Amino acid sequence: MHKNLLSLVAAFGLLLVAQAASAQTATPGINATQRNERARIRQGVASGELTRPEAARLKAREADIRQDKRMAKADGVVTRDERQGIRKEEAHASRAIHRQKHDGQTR
Repeated sequence: MHKNLLSLVAAFGLLLVAQAASAQTATPGINATQRNERARIRQGVASGELTRPEAARLKAREADIRQDKRMAKADGVVTRDERQGIRKEEAHASRAIHRQKHDGQTR
């Protein structure tokens, strides 16, 4: 009985450690923004608001942001400063998408 209880407590402890580790690298807000921006770029291409070169530049910018996010997660902890940096990059990318979609160029 005592041995089973000890095993159960050890398993629960490992579960808590694993959950804490994943919580420090979770970036749900950033993920949602990235999905939204990819959809905006696809919609812009489909509607003709974005030319192919504009879309390619915007996609490259999004790829850079994904790489920065991967690098931030590499050490197991995404710090507040890293999150702020990624969010700032996303804000710039979002403005670039808006500017390109409304610059009057069509394909």
